[in-house]
Amino acid sequence: MPLPQLTVYRHDRRKRALLTLSGEIDLESAPLVRTALDRCIGDGIRTIDVDLTPVTFCDCSGLNAFLHASQQTTVTGGTLRLHYPPPMLALLVDLAGCAFLLLGLPFGHLPPPFGLPRPRIQAEAGTEGAMADA
Repeated sequence: MPLPQLTVYRHDRRKRALLTLSGEIDLESAPLVRTALDRCIGDGIRTIDVDLTPVTFCDCSGLNAFLHASQQTTVTGGTLRLHYPPPMLALLVDLAGCAFLLLGLPFGHLPPPFGLPRPRIQAEAGTEGAMADA
């Protein structure tokens, strides 16, 4: 029997849960992600934080699972936030224009497109014309 390509760890604290996903999220493992997120919502969790630090790959199947859970969480008055998405997922989120839903960025204040450098702006007066990142 092959080893699972994705592992889900869950830690609850009252109405908040931290899910740490480890491995690859694709068409085969996305149902596991969806089930874990649905279970949180069904258990009355209202704030779901998803740590993706150990995720090595995530395709559009994973993005779909996260968007579905975000919608379900919003319906129940909660929030879902992704933390430290892998590069492929960050690119998908950027291309889909849904960073404000999944990453907690204010609508209209999205970062520059994935892979492009941040624009440099002139620093406030009194800093001798130093440049600062946006």
